[in-house]
Amino acid sequence: MPKISPRRLAQRSYEAFGAGDRKFFEQHLAEDFTFSSPLDVGLDREGYFKRCCPGAGQGQEFKFLRLIEHDDEVVATYEITKPNGEKGRNTEILRIKDNKILSVEVYFGLGVLADH
Repeated sequence: MPKISPRRLAQRSYEAFGAGDRKFFEQHLAEDFTFSSPLDVGLDREGYFKRCCPGAGQGQEFKFLRLIEHDDEVVATYEITKPNGEKGRNTEILRIKDNKILSVEVYFGLGVLADH
């Protein structure tokens, strides 16, 4: 598999989430992957698939406000638009090495006003 930059792999993960591309995550999540958010602290790979994947594939759109690569981390701040038009903003830190996502930390933001 050709090496993908961590920044591009992170961006691709959001596209895959919106499209419901589970195969992408099966290929790119490390076996010892961990996921943490204010609602779900320390999920392992299996826990991520059970908790997060049912919400994928609903046509969510991501607009990146910040996508910064530094060493093995990518900091992503994005606005998400759900199919019902509801918007939100989050920041996430993804640790990536050798085309594998090692961990994701999610920090929830505020809802986005309609005129923003």
